[in-house]
Amino acid sequence: MKPSIPKGTRDFSPVEMLRRQYIFDTIRGVFRKYGFLPLETPAMENLETLTGKYGEEGDRLIFKILNSGDAWKEVSENVKDQLKAGEAVHPGRLASELAEKALRYDLTVPFARYVVMHQHELAFPFKRYQIQPVWRADRPQKGRYREFYQCDADMIGSTSLLNEVELVTLFDDVFTALGLQVVVKINDRKVLSGIAEVSGQPDKVVDIVTAIDKLDKIGREKVEEEMRTKGVSDEAIKGIAPLFELKGSWKQQRPQLEEWLASSAIAQQGLRDLSTVFDAVGPMKSAVLEFDPTLARGLDYYTGAIFEVKAAEGTMPGSICGGGRYDDLTGIFGLKNMSGVGISFGADRIYDVLLETNKFPAELGGSTKLLFANFGEAEALHCLKLLRQVREAGIAAELYPDAVKMAKQFKYADDKGIAYVAIIGGNEMQQGIVTIKDMKTGEQKAVKQEDLIHTIQA
Repeated sequence: MKPSIPKGTRDFSPVEMLRRQYIFDTIRGVFRKYGFLPLETPAMENLETLTGKYGEEGDRLIFKILNSGDAWKEVSENVKDQLKAGEAVHPGRLASELAEKALRYDLTVPFARYVVMHQHELAFPFKRYQIQPVWRADRPQKGRYREFYQCDADMIGSTSLLNEVELVTLFDDVFTALGLQVVVKINDRKVLSGIAEVSGQPDKVVDIVTAIDKLDKIGREKVEEEMRTKGVSDEAIKGIAPLFELKGSWKQQRPQLEEWLASSAIAQQGLRDLSTVFDAVGPMKSAVLEFDPTLARGLDYYTGAIFEVKAAEGTMPGSICGGGRYDDLTGIFGLKNMSGVGISFGADRIYDVLLETNKFPAELGGSTKLLFANFGEAEALHCLKLLRQVREAGIAAELYPDAVKMAKQFKYADDKGIAYVAIIGGNEMQQGIVTIKDMKTGEQKAVKQEDLIHTIQA
């Protein structure tokens, strides 16, 4: 059998893992600085927990888990009869018969479920961060995988716009720490709802938003074509047209939007909220805050501010972060009026951008720093004592396990990126010294055994 892995998944080498850990540690450090607490939820959720939260297209991308045991026994007689008669059965219906669980699609819905289940144990507003993998049955392509990590930070139990301001500055702090220039795009779902309202088809707001969300990928013509297939009238599409003509900064676009959407109270509230955020954020270090009236975010549960972050460097086509305000996601699970807002860092896409732009540090601090060469049993036993002392001093070190030719041991050190090799043969043992070879320069120097730790640390 030829070994392989499923499409859209990847193995990660030690070097890749060190780089990924650098990203996770950087993001985690900023989350903690902002007062977020860690949380984890199971890889799989009940299917009913996930469905109906991400829109029709999102629901199709949920990985369903076949019921364990004899799944055929779980199928209703009705469906069995249809299958036996050779009749077509809708895949969605068959899946619901055979699967009760699914792999999580994102971290936000499981978080809302957690909040409802543990509401009496939490202090609100509750701030949590979560760094875990999610799964989507998407078509694999550059920057898009079927298994990938999300790094989420959410605040729930407060409607204050100061939370949105905090999240924008959090974006800035993370990407400053990673050394990457980004653009933080912002819009408000209330503005989009107002656009649907003034177009004359407020009942089609979900279909309109879902189509607009694809503008970057398929263009205006295809967006309008999709609206028509969803029952949006030509008159309504004509009413939405000014959206695609808006240009300039937030200050330039706001008066145009206020005039165009003057008859929509919800749109006016959205514009006021956006103004509050822009006024409060202030100057940023690595990020630029930009208003994008066509930013839609296709997920059904967003109700207020929505965010997307795009790299200002490299060639990554899509966003590397996203998020937004959800006013009643917990209401689906029985806890009403619990507003939250959150953001998600796409670690895998961030990795690709940092790699392309050569932004990873040369030294990631996770690999061995010192290798003790092995000259034989007596020398190895002698080195073991020093190895313990070196490790206790906090230096990552190892002893080559076999007494092979030095060329092979040096090659091992080179391949692993080990900075120094400690050479202790019979002469060194007698004299109580260690010969240290710098693997970058090739230089060697002898030091007393008691000075080994200080020399490596220096």
